[in-house]
Amino acid sequence: MNDVMVDYRDLYKSFDHPVLAGVDLAVGRGETLSVVGHSGTGKSVLLKTTIGLIMPDEGDVVVDGQSVCGATRQQMQALRRKVGYVFQNAALFDSMTVFENVAQGLSDEEQRGLGGKGLMARVVDALEHVNLEPRKVLAKLPSQLSGGMRKRVGIARAIIGRPQILLYDEPVTGLDPVNGTVVHRLIARLGAELGVTSIIVTHDIEGTLPISDRVAMLDHGFIRFVGTADEFRDSDDPLVRAFLERDVPDNDELLV
Repeated sequence: MNDVMVDYRDLYKSFDHPVLAGVDLAVGRGETLSVVGHSGTGKSVLLKTTIGLIMPDEGDVVVDGQSVCGATRQQMQALRRKVGYVFQNAALFDSMTVFENVAQGLSDEEQRGLGGKGLMARVVDALEHVNLEPRKVLAKLPSQLSGGMRKRVGIARAIIGRPQILLYDEPVTGLDPVNGTVVHRLIARLGAELGVTSIIVTHDIEGTLPISDRVAMLDHGFIRFVGTADEFRDSDDPLVRAFLERDVPDNDELLV
């Protein structure tokens, strides 16, 4: 891969047990990669190492040429401005309006630089990108929104800074199939319209395959499979087959 945007290099991370055990994975510029695996395999941990929310015990992550582990504070701040993070369950602030929640995707300095009208314009633009009508939702609290709308507000917050990379942590968890499909289509459209590199951590194989350029499977802390969506569907690996057949083990039994 000639133009690598995110490069996970021999990552190790342990908490009370090993979670990442030598992960090597390169993500191309503009690519949409889905990371799958049963619970506890380190998918979300891997995602968080991308911007230093979790630092590996060994190895490194290189984002657009910048080492995460070797970054100074200023370099890390610059790196994080390139990345939008969509947290599981949206992670909106309950006491803030939609406007305030989306604006949180910009630093205080960026907000001051835009001024009141400029900030409003950026929030409105982000909401329109995720198919929400600003005038109907700007003043609402998260509790006044449906689950699907909260997810989209979370995505709007992630894209307001006009990132080059979008990280999605279980973006359709808790949604019904219809809203899950809406969110997956939105992810695909944003990838195409904004030209971003997208990394999606997900359990939803059926929904994510159609929008993925490649799929990587984590198992017991290492990459068990990486390939195109078609290669994933055609794989004879028993763990891949188990995912496709919706019979995924959430325990420590290694399928061989």
